[in-house]
Amino acid sequence: MEKITSTQNAKVKKWQHLTTKKGHHKFHQYLVEGWHTVGDAIAAEQPVVQVAATPEQLDEHAQDIPDDVERFEITDEIAKKLSDTVTPQGIFAVIDILAAEHVDPDEATGAWLLLDRIQDPGNIGTMVRTADAAGFSGVVFGNGTSSRYTPKVIRAMQGSQFHIRLSEDDLGNWVSAFEARQIPVYGSALDKDAQNYQTVEPQPAFGLIMGNEGQGMSERLMSQTTTNLYIPIKGQAESLNVAVAAGILMFKLNQNLV
Repeated sequence: MEKITSTQNAKVKKWQHLTTKKGHHKFHQYLVEGWHTVGDAIAAEQPVVQVAATPEQLDEHAQDIPDDVERFEITDEIAKKLSDTVTPQGIFAVIDILAAEHVDPDEATGAWLLLDRIQDPGNIGTMVRTADAAGFSGVVFGNGTSSRYTPKVIRAMQGSQFHIRLSEDDLGNWVSAFEARQIPVYGSALDKDAQNYQTVEPQPAFGLIMGNEGQGMSERLMSQTTTNLYIPIKGQAESLNVAVAAGILMFKLNQNLV
């Protein structure tokens, strides 16, 4: 096992690069931090190729790291360099981004959450976790949505990204494909012409689009959906947080819950 003590080491610089969009595209890999996420990735048989950790973390988790995963011992200083948190957790994993992770909407089954230009990592993480809890098949990150491989989004998803399928695509492709297969696609809107979500019957397969935090769904997508839904608000708040609204709609619409 190689021991790395310098923050200027070439591997350390590459691992740092794996937290950026350019790094993801160049190396087709990304970096995750903390045993909760690293352990979930290993348990879900994700393509973990390297683990870098402090001696304490390596000792604690030695038995849980597969033998075919390359291990590196790093210093606390390097852990701080790689981490984007105030208190580094001391263990990191490099995971391959596989072409197989792309999902063909012509073959997708079940319920799918479609994210239209969602920016806040906390909202994305909450929606992915809720989709996992609500029995959805997966989540599609549409154009303009923050990358699922950035550290803040990874941390916010808390391992749920390994339980359901995630993909990145133009949401128009999904709307068109579902329409051709007679699968409904619901939009979410604060619109007098939208339909009360409580009147919609659950479906075995559908798409649900949630729009940008400040601007809502794009007009292009809103005009292409099967039905646009709204959630009645009884109090004086102007609107609901997008992740809260998504949770209400997901549990209402998906009939595949056990």
